[in-house]
Amino acid sequence: MKKNIAVVGCGYWGKNLVRNFYELKSLHAICDIDGDRLKSSQEKYRNLTIYNKFQTLLKDPNAEAIVISTPAVTHYKFAKEALLADKDVFVEKPIALNYEDGEELVLLAKEKNKILMVGHLLEYHPAVIKLKELINNGELGKIKYIYSNRLNLGKFRTEENILWSFAPHDISIILYLLNEMPHEVAAHGGNYLNPEVTDVTITTLDFPSGVKAHIFVSWLHPYKEQKLIIIADKKMILFDDVNPTDKLFIYNHKIDWIDRLPVPHPEKAQPIEIEKKEPLKSECEHFLECLVSRKSPRTDAQSGLKVLQILEACQESLKANGKVSKIVQKAPKKYFVHESSYIDENVEIGEGTRTWHFSHIQSGARIGKNCVLGQNVNIANNVIIGNNVKIQNNVSVYEGVSVEDDVFLGPSCVLTNVTNPRSQVVRKNLYEKTLIRRGATVGANATIVCGVTLGRYCFIAAGAVITKDVPDYALMVGNPARQKGKMSRHGHALKDPEDVGIMICPESGLRYRQRNDGLLECIDLIEDEPLPENLSVGKIAYRDVKK
Repeated sequence: MKKNIAVVGCGYWGKNLVRNFYELKSLHAICDIDGDRLKSSQEKYRNLTIYNKFQTLLKDPNAEAIVISTPAVTHYKFAKEALLADKDVFVEKPIALNYEDGEELVLLAKEKNKILMVGHLLEYHPAVIKLKELINNGELGKIKYIYSNRLNLGKFRTEENILWSFAPHDISIILYLLNEMPHEVAAHGGNYLNPEVTDVTITTLDFPSGVKAHIFVSWLHPYKEQKLIIIADKKMILFDDVNPTDKLFIYNHKIDWIDRLPVPHPEKAQPIEIEKKEPLKSECEHFLECLVSRKSPRTDAQSGLKVLQILEACQESLKANGKVSKIVQKAPKKYFVHESSYIDENVEIGEGTRTWHFSHIQSGARIGKNCVLGQNVNIANNVIIGNNVKIQNNVSVYEGVSVEDDVFLGPSCVLTNVTNPRSQVVRKNLYEKTLIRRGATVGANATIVCGVTLGRYCFIAAGAVITKDVPDYALMVGNPARQKGKMSRHGHALKDPEDVGIMICPESGLRYRQRNDGLLECIDLIEDEPLPENLSVGKIAYRDVKK
């Protein structure tokens, strides 16, 4: 299970991550701007690669995954850069400082097919795992309310307030135990050391099931306390993380109703035995397991988003002096748009579609599922793009062009919508229609003069100029383009049949024949359906077939 891990940030908490991944024989590199920390770690842990610049670390091909333990304000930036560098990521809580940034990381991780785990440590604590077990098997009965205290003297921060520094732990535990989101929250706090930073907050959460919870966090407290208490109708339970010996205690208190009044019968607390294992060790092991199995982590980015949504609602309430803040369940955005791109209103974008740098999708455009729009792509008003369309850099799809499923538009290819354009003559109501049928490929720098139809699975060579309709499966070359052959769905030239009229693709083995009307057809597949999964990944390079 050994993986090459790089830990970024070796300070207050990062040093613990460094130690654990080293003990798990998976620590490859560390990165920190503090030279003394790097020197100290290098002396303590042998054979480490050290970096003082994050961007230099990302170029290390041996660093398979990045663990981020830097100030919260940097989490989004570093996680994003690591994902873009094709690294798996474990980022300490919170995943970002606003929901939109967190959502972007979720989509980017999905796009890159990378593991993105959030460091909600206490979900790996043996006591919390035992608590979850007791709740699920009904031993505690129906939960009434939960309260949590996380108190200490320092460590004071300036980049985030106490709510964002301490409360994520308690919010993540409560969500994990209840398996539901609150529908409203209210938060009160005080700023005592710095007028811009809240030092103490008390937050109340109301859940649809009727459970209430409150969270008290402070770094202005005379002693350290980390307690979570669950009150249920059968039993009560205490998780005391500061207790040096026993962490979990159960109370079998009974309440009798005499003369319609409750009479309590207290019982002595009974400690519950739990596994003696460092939670951080379990968390690090889990991350390594996910790197191998490629399964989503227990504390994945979606769980991090839920915590982030609650934190934002609490912050909103805090600013409004405790006014109740409603939490509306947000449907996760199912497509990705790079922050440098612009999407007009009244645009439809399908699930799984990715739009990259400096692109613009104009009003009325409809883009299907699982498309990729590269850098500097413009989709004009009312253009319709099908599913699984790949549009490479520097392509403009003008109004009047329709693109069916599975089309590939190569870099800097040109699509037009007026045959005889004049700057002095407005022809917006005379746009000519261009239809690109399913599976067609348009090569780099090719030009498609408007008013034509490109047939199914045709192949327009790089630099070709198309001035008339193109048949299905035709290979078009030159200026003006002429048909030079026939291409299979896998993009290989088909040789003319010698006897029985059957042409075979040299990569897929699919058979083709010419119909009575002169058009080509595949006799092994329905032409308007996607390729079967076993044929959708290329197996032979074009040049190898040509040889």
